[in-house]
Amino acid sequence: MPSFHSNQQQRFSEAAAILLQRRRNGNKGERLPESCRPQNLDQALAIQAEVSAQSGDKIAAWKCGMPGANTVVLAPIYANTVFQETDTCEVWGDQPCARIEPELAFILGRDLPARTESYTVAEIDAAIRETRLALELIGTRYSNPDAATFAEHLADGLFNQGLYLGPVIHTNIHTDIHTDDAANLQTMPIKISCAGHTPQQFSGVHPAGNPRAPLYWLVEFLRNRGQGLQAGQAIITGSYAGSPDVPLHEDISVSFGQLGELHVRFISKTPA
Repeated sequence: MPSFHSNQQQRFSEAAAILLQRRRNGNKGERLPESCRPQNLDQALAIQAEVSAQSGDKIAAWKCGMPGANTVVLAPIYANTVFQETDTCEVWGDQPCARIEPELAFILGRDLPARTESYTVAEIDAAIRETRLALELIGTRYSNPDAATFAEHLADGLFNQGLYLGPVIHTNIHTDIHTDDAANLQTMPIKISCAGHTPQQFSGVHPAGNPRAPLYWLVEFLRNRGQGLQAGQAIITGSYAGSPDVPLHEDISVSFGQLGELHVRFISKTPA
């Protein structure tokens, strides 16, 4: 991992404290002060890591995507914002709706710790315990997100405010989805239904093609930074249907083609 001098570390700490306060209280605010605003991806990741350190919360999941020429796509998701097959799911209610991203979540059954040698695809596949239907919960800590740079959004967790984990995917032989199936999950119809509302239907396409490809990238990216993944963590790798809005306080159903569907009601979260 890159090293920074003490003055930089102090600025990262100041930025993280601002973002964490907003995250905890559901607030939004202006861009980070110029004195502690990240200027590149390494600084953004340092602030992201400092948010995790200051929060004291367990990293229960990660979001990731394939990197671009000048971007990396990864962010931790904290345990107190992960909901698994609950009837209701809390989101910050500063809008009259919840914003979600229909995704698949790969749940690790064994650790993938930092080590010298690269992990093979086979090793990573073998570490996956199960695959679940999932919804990434979308939110930002910036009142004018369009004004912020990619580095500022990376520092803030790339629009993540939590994760809803739905049922485990099973094949037609009643076993968890296997490696051979992953490449066949590039496309699937997504349908979001709510009583009294016109269903939202999408011709779902995974942004990376193979939905496990970003997981393979994440494992190696973290390994090169001296970091690893732990058993029990969930990894989501990209939305099949953009970021649709759904109403609060109403029963929602999201179907993932032939894989199954999940049911949830989003309710407004209020500061503790």
